[in-house]
Amino acid sequence: MAVEEEGLRVFQSVKIKIGEAKNLPTYPGPNKMRDCYCTVNLDQEEVFRTKIVEKSLCPFYGEDFYCEIPRSFRHLSFYIFDRDVFRRDSIIGKVAIQKEDLQKYHNRDTWFQLQHVDADSEVQGKVHLELRLSEVITDSGVVCHKLATRILECQGLPIVNGQCDPYATVTLAGPCRSEAKKTKVKKKTNNPQFDEVFYFEVTRPCSYSRKSHFDFEDEDVDKLEIRVDLWNASNLKFGDEFLGELRVPLKVLRQSSPHEAWYFLQPRDNGSKSLKPGDLGSLRLNVVYTEDHVFSSDYYSPLRDLLLRSADVEPVSASAAHILGEVCREKQEAAIPLVRLFLHYGRVVPFISAIASAEVRRTQDPNTIFRGNSLTSKCIDETMKLAGMQYLHVTLKPTIEEICQSHKSCEIDPVRLKDGESLESNMENLRQFVDRVFSVITKSGVSCPTVMCDIFFSLREAAAKRFQDDLDVRYTAVSSFIFLRFFAPAILSPNLFQLTPHHTDPQTSRTLTLVSKTIQTLGSLSKSKSASFKESYMAAFYEFFNEQKYADAVKNFLDLISSSGRRDPKSVQQPILLKEGFMIKRAQGRKRFGMKNFKKRWFRLTNHEFTYQKSKGDLPLYSIPIENILAVEPLEEESFKMKNMFQVIQPERALYIQANNCVEAKAWIDILTKVSQCNQKRLAVYHPSAYLNGHWLCCRASSDTAAGCSPCTGGLPANIQLDIDGDRETERIYSLFSSYMSKLEKMQEACGSRSVYDGPEQEEYSAFLIDDPQQTYKTLRQVIAGVGALEREHAQHRRDKFKKTKYGSQEHPIGDKSFQSYIRQQSETPAHSM
Repeated sequence: MAVEEEGLRVFQSVKIKIGEAKNLPTYPGPNKMRDCYCTVNLDQEEVFRTKIVEKSLCPFYGEDFYCEIPRSFRHLSFYIFDRDVFRRDSIIGKVAIQKEDLQKYHNRDTWFQLQHVDADSEVQGKVHLELRLSEVITDSGVVCHKLATRILECQGLPIVNGQCDPYATVTLAGPCRSEAKKTKVKKKTNNPQFDEVFYFEVTRPCSYSRKSHFDFEDEDVDKLEIRVDLWNASNLKFGDEFLGELRVPLKVLRQSSPHEAWYFLQPRDNGSKSLKPGDLGSLRLNVVYTEDHVFSSDYYSPLRDLLLRSADVEPVSASAAHILGEVCREKQEAAIPLVRLFLHYGRVVPFISAIASAEVRRTQDPNTIFRGNSLTSKCIDETMKLAGMQYLHVTLKPTIEEICQSHKSCEIDPVRLKDGESLESNMENLRQFVDRVFSVITKSGVSCPTVMCDIFFSLREAAAKRFQDDLDVRYTAVSSFIFLRFFAPAILSPNLFQLTPHHTDPQTSRTLTLVSKTIQTLGSLSKSKSASFKESYMAAFYEFFNEQKYADAVKNFLDLISSSGRRDPKSVQQPILLKEGFMIKRAQGRKRFGMKNFKKRWFRLTNHEFTYQKSKGDLPLYSIPIENILAVEPLEEESFKMKNMFQVIQPERALYIQANNCVEAKAWIDILTKVSQCNQKRLAVYHPSAYLNGHWLCCRASSDTAAGCSPCTGGLPANIQLDIDGDRETERIYSLFSSYMSKLEKMQEACGSRSVYDGPEQEEYSAFLIDDPQQTYKTLRQVIAGVGALEREHAQHRRDKFKKTKYGSQEHPIGDKSFQSYIRQQSETPAHSM
């Protein structure tokens, strides 16, 4: 979901690695240990939670989280909680990174000191305020100044303990006075519309004169301010909760009267002493925040067309895509946007076939084929992640869940055996798990995605042609990817592939490590299996699998997934689990009488149906066939005074659902829209609000069957596996080329050097793979021209935005530090360099 700006779309995403915490304060009890978890929050909205690490003051989490950010935010925050069985979990401390500071920590492990958390510092949201100063002449001829303070509305206030009933207090404060007034309480909304005006008499009236109507003495203006405090009306005995404040000195009226602006709420400085920074411990994080500013498609045509022609360039090392891999510091940096772009335009198989064939021709030893971290390897890895994730889930998830739930001991290292454990029993447990995993993998060939099969076919053909005397190379070329880089890593770290929600416990993790090692060796088809293991206990265990039937099963599986044109139509009909989880739904009114209340239910989406049940594993209470989904759209908050709601529209009625947070709501809307995109009866218009009390809240139509009043979201791809924006990927590739421009220029120099001088080349040029200097130079010139054209467009857009943007607007409220930083950068940048 992109934020629309004039002429472009802005996408935000964040990838986070939550490492570990250390030196947390001890629990004030005899045990002293804590059961801690970490949350990720956009401002104060929780979007992710780690597992609980029990009985530790230095908990290791090792969890990854990625999300597209669907709204604006000021802080990316991390809270460490201590679980309490009997009371609400307590907050130990937090790390809050301002949005404008995220680039400081981009993609590097950083230890952050945990900061103290108190209610006065936990603020979010913005206020629309208007101040107007006027003169009133009293009956005695004395002039008084009256200040009209209008509180129009607030947006994005935090939800406290599941509810938000806000009100505001408005105070005129000075050295000798403090006069406060209060708005009405707005129930069940974090975007209250107040539109209330409060009048204050400004002291020190002076006799009427023909001077300026607002001619104060400086000291009076400087010493007066309007303070607006936002509160959540609470029924708790502890009193109302503070939501934030803003302070506006009256001297702003010297510049303009009336003064009207949006303000960010700020924390309250109450002079309380916080703990020393080291008292609460620290948290290790790695954060990658990305903003993509994407123009309309025609802006990218020259660069995109140049990239898409890469597979047809001879030699392929002279193509734009291959050059990107040469200049990037890490091959994966280039592989991610390239693969996504080529998948979107159906060119991934020709491109990977071309770079794989070139790599095979350079390989001297068949035993090292595709073993390095080359552009080919990284591109195939990325393709398998994108196109093969559902295949991986269908194949492995049930067995991985069974291993996680069984808690059977599978330790076969005699040194690690616990008291009372039997080595023979553990070996048998492990053998059964390996057999089960091996069986589901080798029987899954018909489900392997076509794009993966086509790539494996090209690898097999290229390897067999290059090493004609080695009969096994056609298998090892494929197994080095499907076993070594696809199945084995997923078994080893199932949480990274969404096979489990969190890291597994130490015993299960050890079991999965042993299973992964064995599966990897079975799939490698190496001549000496026992020699593949450094550990003698693994070599002994592998004797179970020395039978020929295992090698035959692997070869049959590899033959099937690397055969061109193979496809079992039945495999497409198998239900694929796309998403599941708890949400809150409103009763649909299927019964004539009965309350339409809200209930928590477990929702499950496959490519066949959308269902909900009381709990995971129960029988469905209700099922919507995918073909009956006519639209999936957000539901306006005012319908039920609830955030993060959306509607699944069916022929007879709409199902109203509330997700846990904005990230989850976006994910459900996206996947439901994609899976139903090809339905023939999809709606063109819908009602953005609910039908309540005999009419639609949006258009006031009285008939519950009235046609919608707003256009439905359209244009999303129907392919449920690959939701890719080609323009966004081209923008990312442009950004990479732009950041490595010095290397592109150096590569141009290397081409020139090789064209005119055939002797030993300079060391700085030897890092580049250049097979044809003239063709490579030609492509480089086109790349640099395409990047330069986009650079100029971005510079022009920044100049236009700079001219039009107003500080204090709804988009950039006063207190927006990221905008202040942007203004500073623009004022320091010469016009010609923009």
